[in-house]
Amino acid sequence: MIPVVIGITILTFLIIHLIPGNPAQVILGIKATPDSLAAMTKRMGLDKPLWVQFWIFLKNLASGNLGESLVYRVPIMELITRRLPVTLFLSGYAAVLAIVMAVPLSLLAALKRDTLVDTIIRAIMMFFLSTPSFWIGIILLILLGIKLPVFPIGGVGKNFTERLYYLFLPALTMALNMAAVLTRNLRDGIITTLSAEHVAFARAKGLREGLVLIKHVLRNSMLSTLTVLGVEMSWLVGGSVIVESVFALPGVGWTMVQAIMGRDYPVVQGLTLTYGILVSIVYLTIDGIYMLLDPRVSM
Repeated sequence: MIPVVIGITILTFLIIHLIPGNPAQVILGIKATPDSLAAMTKRMGLDKPLWVQFWIFLKNLASGNLGESLVYRVPIMELITRRLPVTLFLSGYAAVLAIVMAVPLSLLAALKRDTLVDTIIRAIMMFFLSTPSFWIGIILLILLGIKLPVFPIGGVGKNFTERLYYLFLPALTMALNMAAVLTRNLRDGIITTLSAEHVAFARAKGLREGLVLIKHVLRNSMLSTLTVLGVEMSWLVGGSVIVESVFALPGVGWTMVQAIMGRDYPVVQGLTLTYGILVSIVYLTIDGIYMLLDPRVSM
């Protein structure tokens, strides 16, 4: 994780320098005066050598200072701290919904392999797998937010219970695609594990079928699915940009879109670094879960 974070830090720093032309000119626009252009160049430290700028960036980063937003006029770290909880809650909520849907559907499809039930489940999962998440979100908004006003179409709620209610539609939007991927992978893993020798041995000992499925089949089948789960979790964090924009949620994803549209490049820089670190933490967490499910990993 350490070299990955170092690489992300370097690339994030270089974002502002990848802008064609003078970054200060791009931020201020074509109507910028020479005085305002010079002030912005000095404010962003663009008048210093590149290595000096990078050293200043690292010192500020170590102290939690990512600069100030050009649009909101507040420290970027304060902006991230205020918006990040919404994104984290939404991503975690979506992951839980996806797992709750994927595990029973995978078991059912594997146990009813090549039957009508299996075909229906795979067809539904293929539909959600091939459908853009923003389109699913819009359809859910129309059906369950406007036509049948069961869920709100805006807001995030004030407490945990309200957030579960207010964020259900965006979480479901993100979860459906993830559940489709997990279901396909876990179904194949369960089918393979069902024919393993240790499963036949467990049944020969007289263990109940439910215990065999949970302890010997599902646990071993989850190992390969964990890798997919890690990739999908990283997509949830990054994919929140699209879903938060559709549902107008005040998370870091929506803030990223607003910063890009408003040419608030310091905020884009800070949020890019935040996303990179979050994805790295997700992968590290998945590695830890590997050790819990498979003791051989820690040897």
